[in-house]
Amino acid sequence: MFSVAILFAGIVGLQDVSAQGRNWESYYGSRGNDHFSELKQIDRTNVGRLREAWRFDTREAGGLETTPLIVDGVVYAVTPSQKVIALDGRTGKLVWTFDAHAGSMAAKRGLTYWQEGRERRIFIGITDRLYCLDPSTGELVKSFGGTGYVDLREHLGREVSAQSIGLSSPGVIYRDLIVVGSQVAETLPAPPGDIRAYDVRTGALRWRFHTIPHPGEAGYTTWPAGSWRHGGAANNWAGMAVDTAHGIVYVPTGSAAPDFYGGGRVCDNLYANSLIALDAKTGKRLWHFQGVHHDLWDRDFPSPPTLLTVRRDGREIPAVAESSKQGLLFVFDRLTGKPLFPIEERPVAASDVPGEKASRTQPIPLLPEPFARQEITEKTLTERTPEAHAWALAEFRKMRHGSPYNPFRVGEETLVMPSFEGGGEWGGMAADPRTGVLFINANDYASVSGLVAHRSSASGRSFYLNQCGQCHGADRAGSPPMFPSLREIDQRLSDEQIAGLIHEGRGRMPAFPTVQGDSLKRLLDYLHTGEGDSEGSGEHDHADVDAKSGKEGLQYTMTGYKRFLDPDGYPAVAPPWGTLSAIDLNTGKYLWKRPLGEYPALAAKGMKETGTENYGGPLVTAGGVVFIAATNFDRKFRALDERTGELLWETQLPFAGNATPATYEVDGQQYVVIAAGGDRLMVAKDALGGVYIAYALPKETR
Repeated sequence: MFSVAILFAGIVGLQDVSAQGRNWESYYGSRGNDHFSELKQIDRTNVGRLREAWRFDTREAGGLETTPLIVDGVVYAVTPSQKVIALDGRTGKLVWTFDAHAGSMAAKRGLTYWQEGRERRIFIGITDRLYCLDPSTGELVKSFGGTGYVDLREHLGREVSAQSIGLSSPGVIYRDLIVVGSQVAETLPAPPGDIRAYDVRTGALRWRFHTIPHPGEAGYTTWPAGSWRHGGAANNWAGMAVDTAHGIVYVPTGSAAPDFYGGGRVCDNLYANSLIALDAKTGKRLWHFQGVHHDLWDRDFPSPPTLLTVRRDGREIPAVAESSKQGLLFVFDRLTGKPLFPIEERPVAASDVPGEKASRTQPIPLLPEPFARQEITEKTLTERTPEAHAWALAEFRKMRHGSPYNPFRVGEETLVMPSFEGGGEWGGMAADPRTGVLFINANDYASVSGLVAHRSSASGRSFYLNQCGQCHGADRAGSPPMFPSLREIDQRLSDEQIAGLIHEGRGRMPAFPTVQGDSLKRLLDYLHTGEGDSEGSGEHDHADVDAKSGKEGLQYTMTGYKRFLDPDGYPAVAPPWGTLSAIDLNTGKYLWKRPLGEYPALAAKGMKETGTENYGGPLVTAGGVVFIAATNFDRKFRALDERTGELLWETQLPFAGNATPATYEVDGQQYVVIAAGGDRLMVAKDALGGVYIAYALPKETR
């Protein structure tokens, strides 16, 4: 199950020597996810002299999104194939490896560390299991669950073997509990997104919060009757924050399944798209805020919330900040749930799709102003070349646009701004607790999509549209390279290989273990032949049913995740296409905002600092430096002055650093480490890897 790379005596010696080091024991630096470090050996005056201290190449090509943990000089991390590794924090040399033999390349964003006295544990979710490891050796702690793991498919009130569930982000610790969310399918059938707390020693389930309320629970009437039995998602995939002093866990959730058509889940759908404050001891709800009512746009809360202190009128207020894919930032008193800046419920457009009932209003914070653009006009289309502008203008005039909350239509595309990828994304925010300033990076381009109508039937096409179409497109063309085309897939993969991908999942694609028997055969037949590709896409299907036909006769499925790109593959809106902002949460005002990233080909022609798509968040230190990688196309790791946003240092990574950096200290030396693995959703396979790189100051300059 594991291999030890050095003698156990060497491990003990390593820990003893490094005992005075500064640690990074939580996913994002602290249980409040502030991405902040008190280390200041590296500061704004010397950061320009950083040099590579070590690198560890996993020699796996699958991409990394992980922020490692560092405890007493040992770096705990994950490889692209979901092995857990321990590295010497001074040299990067391998200490031990744990391999669950999961056969999965789905990215893991981190681990969970727990310690009480001499007892220590490392936790990781791999496929549908939560594993518990000994940090000294990488061995399973067999007392946890009786086997070293617990089965996450259990305790959901559904048939265990039929559940597709995993963890993309690590659980959080409160005393002797590990609290976890889940990654589930975004189409039905999908398990409910229940929040669960397990005993860190035994693996026993201690409490469970229903995100799809059961009869008698608050929020039950915001769903059709019986949804708790068959509804799905409303899950926490992004991670959580814990206020250890007050015993509160803060849980952001995603949308309910299915994402884009809600005819079968009318009403607001609590607690989907919500920030929920739970009593960490019992799981009892203390307060909640729903960021999108009856979500029709996949507007999950995408990142763990950030806990910080806000100063108002000479007093300090414990606050919780949550970013959104819409590019909106919500800030609350974390004890009461009271907004610290006004939030208005504003009227939005109704849906004209049969069976759908869009919410009449959506919540909009008045401060801070959105950190990503909310609307595109003809004046804000690309001017990169006259030809690109003319193309963008012609396409723009064909689409529905304006409000970010326009429901999709059948037979007409809608411009989605910000894109399906945010606004804010899973990397989250950094906060300087000394100042109350928040640092947040954003995607700032547009997407396009709509709905396709199809007959509710047992056909392979209908099954494909319900389960696969929203990612791979109604026409099976996908949106490469993020979502590959499935046309002629039978010429690339055997039926057995396709079935394996369906049942086990890969990358962003979840597993679908229930697709068996006749359903699997019909799906495979459809992927082979494409028979009926034009069925259900025309106006006749939309017109011959009554308002109840959302569940009877016709189904409505998203046409696919498509970016609004010009013919050369660049965003069809004007730059910046990615940004990094500093916001003073004491006032709600921006201190600075700058483009983040560039396209090397455009920069070579003089079009620099356009900003690019970016994933992974910032790190801020007491040395006054903001570190961030994140950018997809230029593969750079940057350091900026937290006061001004001025670039102080940058270096080239072997692959895009789609992860949040961490910092630690060993033997008086401060290191900054980043996972470089490439963007597993966007780039060619030969641009994916798995390398951890640490940087430090030359010893003579410390």
